[in-house]
Amino acid sequence: MSDEKDFVNWVETRLRDAEIALHNGEAAPRRAIWSRHDPVTVLGAWKSASGQQELDDLFALLAESFSDCTTYSFELTAADVVGDMAYTVGYEHTQASVNGKPRTYTLRATQVYRHEDGEWKVAHRHADTVPDAE
Repeated sequence: MSDEKDFVNWVETRLRDAEIALHNGEAAPRRAIWSRHDPVTVLGAWKSASGQQELDDLFALLAESFSDCTTYSFELTAADVVGDMAYTVGYEHTQASVNGKPRTYTLRATQVYRHEDGEWKVAHRHADTVPDAE
């Protein structure tokens, strides 16, 4: 299997499972797929973070806010692997409760990954809401 196919498989399994867990109120699986080496950054749809402590705080806040995920899918638009770096671009479609209220939303998400100690780790995330179609 090629590096890119292995990477996309990881995105479609381990990363997806971590996102579903987060949307069910569990931050540990998402934290496990993030790099423990700075720099790590999030330019989030709701809140941003830079560095390990801010990342931990953000993931804990998100886990407290999310529950009852009924649907999560990642519509991959583009991905590439170049050496020990990779990226993904796509749309995250989610149905979950946010602060106890059911919500359905789509985020545009770009992530950058580093291959560390034999595993892919997220190093940067940028996500925002999809503007209403005009």
